[in-house]
Amino acid sequence: MGDFNLALVIVAAVVSVVVLLVSFYLLINYQHPDDANQAYFPKLVVVLGLSVAAISILMLPADVANRQACRHAIYNGACNLTLPMKTLWLIVYIVDAVLVFLVIPFAMFYYEGDQDKTVAKRLKTALIWVFCSALVCALCLGILYTLIGKVDFTVRHLSSSVQTFPSSWNGFSNSQPCISPLTKQCDAYLAPASSQTTWTMRTSFPEYVVALATIVGSVLFTIFGGVGIACLPLGLISSFVRRPKAVITRSQYIKEATELGKKARELKKAAEALHQEERNGKKDRKWRKNVKSVEKELLLLEDDMKALEEMYPQGEQAEATWALTVLSYLGKLILGVVGLIISIAWVAHIVIYLLIDPPLSPFLNEVFIKLDSIWGLLGTAAFAFFCFYLLVAVIAGEMMLGLKLVFITIHPMKWGATLMNSFLFNVGLILLCSISVIQFCSTAFGYYAQATAAQEIFGHTLESLRGIKYLYKYNVFQYGFVALAIITLFYYSCFGWRKKRHTGRFQLSS
Repeated sequence: MGDFNLALVIVAAVVSVVVLLVSFYLLINYQHPDDANQAYFPKLVVVLGLSVAAISILMLPADVANRQACRHAIYNGACNLTLPMKTLWLIVYIVDAVLVFLVIPFAMFYYEGDQDKTVAKRLKTALIWVFCSALVCALCLGILYTLIGKVDFTVRHLSSSVQTFPSSWNGFSNSQPCISPLTKQCDAYLAPASSQTTWTMRTSFPEYVVALATIVGSVLFTIFGGVGIACLPLGLISSFVRRPKAVITRSQYIKEATELGKKARELKKAAEALHQEERNGKKDRKWRKNVKSVEKELLLLEDDMKALEEMYPQGEQAEATWALTVLSYLGKLILGVVGLIISIAWVAHIVIYLLIDPPLSPFLNEVFIKLDSIWGLLGTAAFAFFCFYLLVAVIAGEMMLGLKLVFITIHPMKWGATLMNSFLFNVGLILLCSISVIQFCSTAFGYYAQATAAQEIFGHTLESLRGIKYLYKYNVFQYGFVALAIITLFYYSCFGWRKKRHTGRFQLSS
């Protein structure tokens, strides 16, 4: 038993180092060339944020493995070298909240500050914004914790009469479970309805911080995750459907390139006009709307340029480039089909296990348990994969809604072309939603993850917290998630398969 727990501690340490190295790898390969050899503080925040998000997702499988390591003990403390999972959960999520609400906003304010200002002025401006935001959050958090920072547990008061201790156990059976020979049921089974009452206690402040951060993340997770779990696989499949079927001629390439050049000049002119308005201090609502419109048009222009380069490969290895293009679209089709199966499994599991009371079947819980019976960590790995898939769906949903809705700022993640402000935004979104993903998974896979520290925090305290427990009691977030997934599916069925041509001259709104 002790050797197994020691192995678990070693695996946790090794995985933490691997996660840190992978975070560095993603930063190096996704960053924009303009950010090379500069913006070191935002890069440090990105690496730390990605590491915390990944570790937080992996902690739930570790929590399950930690419970299984002591499954033969009466209590976890009876095992040697058991991981203190509840303490680790609170540490990780307090760090998560500090990064999301303090560190990442500071890094974004500093990075997006006016480059014409000195470093001291940019630091001053960023600190003022973060201080004001932190003050407002601290006041709201303190007031809420003082007034309603309590949990209400529904309990039943049970009592029984006293009987003489029996000298023999031969008379007990399923039909006669009690000491008294005249009673076929124990007194506890005959407790009246009035014995049910509410036990109120104040929750700890760290748990309350985690709970409120989970609520904020759950709203974003429901919106972006519900849209993303449908558009992520369907987007990959639709890109295969709209793939270039053959190489175009040189005259067609020149014609399309000329049109894109005109579009690029229009966007450059619009960007210069907006920059001039910024210098003149005219950063009103119309200005911000125009900035978002230019950003989205620029993103669409980059996609059109990439598509044109795919349809007309150039250079000495043009044929090899075209072959790789065809293979990449086949890869997208395969990933899209696999993702569609996972998305359907997720939605079906939510309906079968969470929305129907009582559940029709444990479904994926049984799948993970059977995988664990085949090999100790196979079910745990599958469990972690399903949790990570939800985080990827959140990013996909944010990208789709950012393209469709004007009031959402888009922050694309592109290989070798991701600016640091987009990196920071997406890391903040991942961190904020990672808390909700863990809560969602601990609830959706409650049968598999039972008796874990995560269930104690997210399953008992959070769902009994005064003021917000009804959101979880009536499955508000689960219903919203499934509804948005279905709406997105219908949208793609009607409009998502057709590639829109963006014609006409781009103009700023007046």
